[in-house]
Amino acid sequence: MVVGLVAGLLARAMAPGRQPMGIMMTMVLGIVGSLIGGFVSSLLFGQDPAAPGFHPAGFIGSTIGAVLALMVYLRSTARMT
Repeated sequence: MVVGLVAGLLARAMAPGRQPMGIMMTMVLGIVGSLIGGFVSSLLFGQDPAAPGFHPAGFIGSTIGAVLALMVYLRSTARMT
């Protein structure tokens, strides 16, 4: 959850514009980003079940996935208003 929060905060800092969300939504954004980043990483590089745990590349993937999720969120909410 802490990694999700940090990844969400980094994603919000990298994305342009205003993101109207609180701390919990930022954490959820980072967790969703982690899922997206892990999925894309497993598609591109294969999965290594023998090496679980924290890896810097996984954190970078989580942040990139969170940026993608934030962009989708911002696009979908912009169309609603």
